[in-house]
Amino acid sequence: MEIAGQRLRAERIFINVGGQALVPPMPGITEVPYLTNSTMMDVDFLPHHLIIVGGSYIGLEFGQMYRRFGSQVTIIEMAARLVRHEDEDVSAAIKDIVEREGVEVRLNAECISLAKRGHEIIAKVDCTDGAPEVAGSHLLLAVGRRPNTDDLELDKAGVRCDERGYIVVDDQLQTTVPGIWALGDCNGKGAFTHTAYNDFEIVAANLLDHDPRPVSDRITAYALYTDPPLGRVGMTLADARSSGRRVLAGERPMTRVARAVEKGETQGFMRILVDGDSKEILGASLLGTGCDEAVHAILDLMYAKASYTVMQRAMHIHPTVSELIPTMLGELKPL
Repeated sequence: MEIAGQRLRAERIFINVGGQALVPPMPGITEVPYLTNSTMMDVDFLPHHLIIVGGSYIGLEFGQMYRRFGSQVTIIEMAARLVRHEDEDVSAAIKDIVEREGVEVRLNAECISLAKRGHEIIAKVDCTDGAPEVAGSHLLLAVGRRPNTDDLELDKAGVRCDERGYIVVDDQLQTTVPGIWALGDCNGKGAFTHTAYNDFEIVAANLLDHDPRPVSDRITAYALYTDPPLGRVGMTLADARSSGRRVLAGERPMTRVARAVEKGETQGFMRILVDGDSKEILGASLLGTGCDEAVHAILDLMYAKASYTVMQRAMHIHPTVSELIPTMLGELKPL
């Protein structure tokens, strides 16, 4: 490895260079000032009208936040729905939540171009309905992130990257060159603090403890921090339907969760998916107050590969959000 003309040698090299906000080459992007999820953290003023390009996790979290601060907010999304990686009913519920707070949502914006008009930023949108352009005071690009690998010249060392720039790794996070590992946002195995730390745990276990932990054992788990939050683990409903398994599902609206009713926060719903043959839990989507915490009860049972009946028969504490998970498991129905 050579840095600024200095050659560094080591028996083991660990690459953990993180990522940065993706700035797509959309028309007019070089003509207007814009913010990203990183520079947004330096904002010390209240935008009059914040235009957000991107209706996924970053865009929704900042959008709801600044609407509550008092900004007018418009979220522009190219897809037909928000957070398109989630199930359709989850996307619809999240859209309802932010729209009730006054966030304007523009979907199906297949062609977005940007321009400056006086002190305003103009976002021209090709949408199925609504005005053909949105005028705002500030622009936030929330269309994803990319790995910080483009200037490392990894190919000279034989370290292979995929077409998006993510470093290719095996099940123990070793790259295509023995003795070099890639961790965190740059390996394409996750884009969260918790996945990056788990990368460290996997590499440390393999190298220091001789414990052959594979990244493939990791169960998908994350949260969308809108209010209320979405807690997600494992398969979505769409994943389960296409898996070929005999799937059972249990659902509960937050209007029937005592803790949510007592707090006056009844937006959202909870759903859990079970393999009808093995009885193992396949996944869950929990959208509601406290669901970013409640979802861990499901995640832990999934790691244990235990039957859903273990939790169904457990006595949970009242009044909590978690106490309704055993209830859902007692009301499973085939898809």
